[in-house]
Amino acid sequence: MNLRLRPEAEAALRAEADRSGRSQQEILREAVDRHLRTLAAGGPASLGTREPLLTAGIVLPPRTPYRRVTPTLTLPEGTTSLDLLDRDDRL
Repeated sequence: MNLRLRPEAEAALRAEADRSGRSQQEILREAVDRHLRTLAAGGPASLGTREPLLTAGIVLPPRTPYRRVTPTLTLPEGTTSLDLLDRDDRL
């Protein structure tokens, strides 16, 4: 079986494989298995099924399906985001 992906999907898959240390094939197999389990459990009939808010026009679909996010904040050494949330001066 051959699979041709849109360039954005291919780049996102490659990035996820690099990030997670798993193969692209493993990631795709897991996604197909999850989709088939959803169908077997009575989930949406196809991947093209839209969420009700999208269908009603209340929420717009994303203009681009994937985007690379660059962190905008660098924490000092030894500080975690949990430390920022767990402060004594919070209300």
